[in-house]
Amino acid sequence: MSKFETYETAWCPGCGNFNILRCLKTALEELNKDPYEVLMVAGIGQAAKTPQYISANSFCGLHGRALPAAVAAKIANEKLTVIVDSGDGDSYGEGGNHFIHNIRRNVDITHFVHDNQIYGLTKGQASPTTGEGQVTQVQTNGNMNTPLNPVLMAIAAGAGFVARAFSGDPKQLTEIMKEAISYPGYAFVDILQPCISFNKVNTFAYYKSKVEPLGEEYDPADKIAALSKAMDFDDKIPTGVIYKEEKVNFHQKNKLLSEGIPLIDRKKRMEAVDNLINSFV
Repeated sequence: MSKFETYETAWCPGCGNFNILRCLKTALEELNKDPYEVLMVAGIGQAAKTPQYISANSFCGLHGRALPAAVAAKIANEKLTVIVDSGDGDSYGEGGNHFIHNIRRNVDITHFVHDNQIYGLTKGQASPTTGEGQVTQVQTNGNMNTPLNPVLMAIAAGAGFVARAFSGDPKQLTEIMKEAISYPGYAFVDILQPCISFNKVNTFAYYKSKVEPLGEEYDPADKIAALSKAMDFDDKIPTGVIYKEEKVNFHQKNKLLSEGIPLIDRKKRMEAVDNLINSFV
């Protein structure tokens, strides 16, 4: 019997988000997780609706503010499996600063980004990853900005687990998700996800002709090679775990948290909490 249930969505028929949701469900079940153990966190957007469509704990906050909530939850209760599941606009635009600084903190959470290279919820303006010159319903003369390369940025900023996947390859995506969730630190996966309604350039056919899974000979521990692979985004787009290294995470560095007793299980002095709250009145 399935532990995780999925529910009716508001996504367009044929959207790449459907495969991501199915792969997430499969990954959690194959890792033998229970819904009460999992917290799904998101901001605003079509991808950010994912936590509402699966039977786990969920929190949807402000646009671009998924990571602070996820980090706070993990710090308070390290027993939780915390997954941020949001879009490229939410994660790289409004949430870009949080993206950078959570890499620095290395809190043990997983960050799945549905990267459709467009703002889908607000009807098709350019996102941080939209190609230069691409015409949208807002950028009618073409996008003037250089697109962000989030995979390259994450590796350069010091992330310990960085992967790129394609929603049209569910077998590979599921395996990457499982490895990312199991990684004991901040794990980042950029998932190429076609938007069939508002992005007529980066289609399923476009990605099918370009994505190329990394072979078994590839070594994700080689940072220089990883940086090179991260920059490949023209004729061929490598997918897989592009970079991985073991790093000391936030809980291990923090003296109090490293004791292994979650904050929620520690004795609370409610008088001190009440005094703090009242000091703001």
